[in-house]
Amino acid sequence: MAMTMHVDVVSAEAEIFSGPATMLFAPGVMGDLGIMPRHAPLLTRIKPGEVRIITDQGDEELVFYVSGGMLEIQPEAVTILADTVQRADDIDEAAALEAKERAEKLLTDRKDDVDYAAASAELAEAMAQLQAIQRLKKKIGR
Repeated sequence: MAMTMHVDVVSAEAEIFSGPATMLFAPGVMGDLGIMPRHAPLLTRIKPGEVRIITDQGDEELVFYVSGGMLEIQPEAVTILADTVQRADDIDEAAALEAKERAEKLLTDRKDDVDYAAASAELAEAMAQLQAIQRLKKKIGR
């Protein structure tokens, strides 16, 4: 039997996942993180992107979209505290595409009243959602 760690993924609204896993991938602000059991303790921020969890059986990969938050790693447990968490198959692809296009339009328009930081953040969030959807489609062969 493979070594496991306990993983909790929690949003402001609810606990999204709680269970054993053999591997977790998360989008850290300084770069992507791959976490296995007995990882050194770490506390870091995560950016909008996808979190992938390989379950304890090793044959199932769960994909979630997180809008950012905190990641705490202990040798036997990992906790993700995110503002928003969605399962990849629950993301509205049309809404994500619309948000991406809206943000791109704001960034290309050279108007003085545009909040470029907010538009860039919206674009990053939409792109992360679309990447999570694409990975899920690839995984299930659509």
